[in-house]
Amino acid sequence: MHEHFDVLIVGAGISGIGAGYHLKKNCPDRSFTILEGRDAIGGTWDLFRYPGIRSDSDMYTLGYSFRPWTEPKAIADGPSILTYVKDTAREYEIDKKIRFSHHVKRASWSSEDARWTIDVDRVDSGERVQLTCNYLHMCSGYYNYKAGYTPDFDGMDDFEGRIVHPQHWTDDIETEGKRIVVIGSGATAVTLVPELAKGAEHVTMLQRSPTYVVALPDEDALANGLRARLPARVAYGITRWKNVLGGMFIFWLSRKYPAFVKRRIIEEASKQLGPEFDVKKHFTPRYNPWDQRMCLVPNGDLFESLKNRSASVVTDHVDTFTKTGIRLRGGEELDADLIVTATGLDLQVLSDLEVIVDGDKIDLAQTTSYKGMMFSDVPNLATSIGYTNASWTLKCDLTCGYVCRVLNHMRANGYRQCTPRIEDPNMEREAWIDFTSGYVQRSLHKFPKQGTRKPWRLNQNYALDLVSLGLGRLEDGAMKFEGEKRAAERR
Repeated sequence: MHEHFDVLIVGAGISGIGAGYHLKKNCPDRSFTILEGRDAIGGTWDLFRYPGIRSDSDMYTLGYSFRPWTEPKAIADGPSILTYVKDTAREYEIDKKIRFSHHVKRASWSSEDARWTIDVDRVDSGERVQLTCNYLHMCSGYYNYKAGYTPDFDGMDDFEGRIVHPQHWTDDIETEGKRIVVIGSGATAVTLVPELAKGAEHVTMLQRSPTYVVALPDEDALANGLRARLPARVAYGITRWKNVLGGMFIFWLSRKYPAFVKRRIIEEASKQLGPEFDVKKHFTPRYNPWDQRMCLVPNGDLFESLKNRSASVVTDHVDTFTKTGIRLRGGEELDADLIVTATGLDLQVLSDLEVIVDGDKIDLAQTTSYKGMMFSDVPNLATSIGYTNASWTLKCDLTCGYVCRVLNHMRANGYRQCTPRIEDPNMEREAWIDFTSGYVQRSLHKFPKQGTRKPWRLNQNYALDLVSLGLGRLEDGAMKFEGEKRAAERR
C-alpha cells in the first residue's frame, strides 16, 4: 500500500513554497506534501553561492502576493531572498510539509485509478520509494541543478589556474588579489564582475557580443515612503502594481518602438561611462531590446567598476585557453589566475522526469503547452514556470491559484481527471517561447510547443494571465474534465 496524497508538489524553492501556501489557503481539505531533491529550502537561492548573487527583478514582484517584502532594498541579495523564502515557509507552517532528499524520477498515470504513481529516489539512503497522488504539481524550475552550461573551449586542460562555473561556486575559491576573467555578458556576469573587482587585482568581462545593461537604484523610494505611511500590505500592493504596470509598459514599448528604446538605453550607458568609453563596441547589442532578457545593475555598480578601472570589458571570441589565460581570435591575450565561465544554464523540462500515461511514455517535446502550465494529453499535472520578461513569481502565483481552482472544481463536480486536449489538429505550432538568448535556443527542442491561439498560446503578460488563470472559465472547451465518481464515492 503506497502512501497517498491528494497533491504532490515537487520542489521547495520559491514556487514550491508558494504552491504550498495556496493549497493550505484555498484547498484546506486536500492532503499534500512537498518533495525536495536537495536537503534545504530555497531552490535557486540556496543553490547559487557565487559572490554578489542577487535578484535581477525587484522584490515587490519577485516576492509573494500574500506576504509583503518589507526590507529597504528592492534589488535584494541572495541571502536576503533565501531568508524571505524560509521565513515564509515557517510562518505558514509549509516547512512541516517538506520531505528533503526525495528526488522524483518517474511519474506514471493510470486513468483507471485516476492517480499518479511516483517513483522517488531517497538521496540520503539510496532507496527507492513510491508515493501516489491524484494531482502532480511540478515546481522544480526549468534548469539543471547538477550542471550549468560551459562551451567546450579549446585548450581548457592547458590552463594552469582554476576554471569554475558560477553554479558550482565554493568557499575555497580564492579571488583576493587575483587576475580574473569572467566569460559572459548576462545577468550572472554583470553581477560577478563588480563584486569580484572589490578585491581582485583586476577583472575582465569577456563577451562575444554586448547585452543591454540598465542601471537602476537598489532601493525604491516610493515603496519605502509608502511603507512608512501605510500598512505593509497596502504599501506592498501599490508598489507591486506600480512595478508590474511599469514593466509591462517597457516591454510593450520595446516591441512597438525598438529603435527608440535601444537609443535611450545606449544613451544612458554612455552617460554613465563617459565619452572615453567605447559604448558602441561593448554595450550596443545586435538585437532589439527584450529579444533577450535585459541586465539590471543596481546603482550602476558595473559601470562604476569599469570607470575606476578595477574591471574592464573585452568584446571578442575565445580562440583557445593557454597555460596562463585566454588567447582571443583578434590576437590579444588575457592573463588570468581564475577563469569564471558565466556562460549560461542547462535547461530541462520537469527536471527530466520520466512521464508515462496509461503505459505510454510521453515525449514532452511533442506536446503543446496549455496556458503555459499544462501539457496536451497529460492529465492532472501542472508546472509552475515564471515569465522571461517579468518576475518569476508573478506567473507562479497565478499558476498556483489556477491549480486550486481546478481542484475545487473537480471536487465540486465529482471529476477525477482534467486533461488539456487539442481538438483542431490543423492548429499551427510554434516554439515554446520567442526568446533569442543562447541558453533558451540551445534547449528549445526539449520543450513543448505552443499553439497560435488561446488557450495554447503562451502569454508573457501578467494582466492577460490574471484574467485567464484567475477569472477565466475552467471548462473552456480545451480542458476536458472526465471520470465522474460513483455516487457512493461522492457522499
